[in-house]
Amino acid sequence: MEFTPYVLLTDVGWISILLIIGNILRQRVRILQQLLLPAPITAGLIGLFLGPEILGIIQFSDKIGAYTSLLIAVVFASMAYSMDLGGSVAKGARSMWAFSTTMFMFQWGLFVLLGIYLFKPVFGTEDWFGMMLPVGFVGGFGTAAAVGSSLEDTAGAVAASSLGFTSATVGTIVAIIGGVIVANWGIRTGRATELQGELPKELRSGYIEDESQRPSIGKATTNPSSIEPLALHGGFIVFTVLVAYLVNDFLSSIWSNVSIPLFALSFVIGFIGRGLLRLFKKPNYLDKDTVTAISGAATDYMIAFGIASIVPAALAAYWQALILLFVLGLVFCLFYLLVMAPLYFGEQWIERGIFGWGWATAAVATGIALLKMVDPKLKSGTLNEYGVAYVGFGPFEIGMTILAPIAVLASFTGAFGWVSTLIAAGILIMSFAIKWVPVRSNAKT
Repeated sequence: MEFTPYVLLTDVGWISILLIIGNILRQRVRILQQLLLPAPITAGLIGLFLGPEILGIIQFSDKIGAYTSLLIAVVFASMAYSMDLGGSVAKGARSMWAFSTTMFMFQWGLFVLLGIYLFKPVFGTEDWFGMMLPVGFVGGFGTAAAVGSSLEDTAGAVAASSLGFTSATVGTIVAIIGGVIVANWGIRTGRATELQGELPKELRSGYIEDESQRPSIGKATTNPSSIEPLALHGGFIVFTVLVAYLVNDFLSSIWSNVSIPLFALSFVIGFIGRGLLRLFKKPNYLDKDTVTAISGAATDYMIAFGIASIVPAALAAYWQALILLFVLGLVFCLFYLLVMAPLYFGEQWIERGIFGWGWATAAVATGIALLKMVDPKLKSGTLNEYGVAYVGFGPFEIGMTILAPIAVLASFTGAFGWVSTLIAAGILIMSFAIKWVPVRSNAKT
């Protein structure tokens, strides 16, 4: 099929209506409310089921898998303009930083090594197979799109995106089901901050009925008589991705063996653009909330397109290895929830542990939703601690996403796994040595 603007319209149009259907189903179907299942996941699953790979009712083009590469570039370009660079890791957030960073780095390191020393000899998988667990679990859909598309484009790993999005989908479902079980147990046994754990109706249904409670998605920085603010913000982000693409194309024309992931270059070019705005004394020319809203919209479409583009046939050769991979991933995350969280956080471990469980298996947004079940008014201070700790943790998260495909391309996968594991072990030892881990003998476990 020749790719034309109308093919693009068809693909985006189908995904758009599926996103709307997913949102309506979230409002109407009780099980989806109980699972807090995001509309993009529902849309992607419906698209996969009705798409050409299964029923063939919706005729997506063969380009839907490529859209995720551009959309994740938009997300990373937006991140450069919107992320907060101020602050430092405060004393009260040290345990959260150590807990988060060791969990993150251990998940990456250990499963990369398992991919090489367990899955490859037993199942005959590629060196990068074990990486698909952290890519989908602690990484989430954004990392699945970034790493998966990079491995496909640069390393010829044709199943990488399908495996990454499958892992992210399974991780989200595991996060919600496991989180609800642990939250209810915590409430019944009195381990939670408050005994009531009923989530607000608008959080469960995904729809805010009270118009007075609907938040603004951003502020206008320009007068529409000159340019519509949304067009200005969108233009900045899309132009940033374009510059990143042109730079990447230029580098490839000089060094044919050099291929930098588009999302990574978009992030770098975005920071340069942010620096230029500050240089011209216009640091607030772009509104952070508006940029974040554009990034969120790109993420929703990326998730839906990514799941809809999964190729079941590509997963067939990995099904046994995938089952074991997900079981081991579940065991790892449960260990950090039930053993490491009480060790790090003492009496209020369940609030911080269940939040950590949510983003270790899915995303920070999932962790927040689960946290509100045991801490409805957010009195535990978990989010404040995480927000401060993220200043020190963020470089690890961004760095791993960028370095992972580069390590595979450079045949550096094993060393990448060992270095990640050693960094995690070093932080763990350090946090005990300098008493960042406040072990409390009276902690309820």
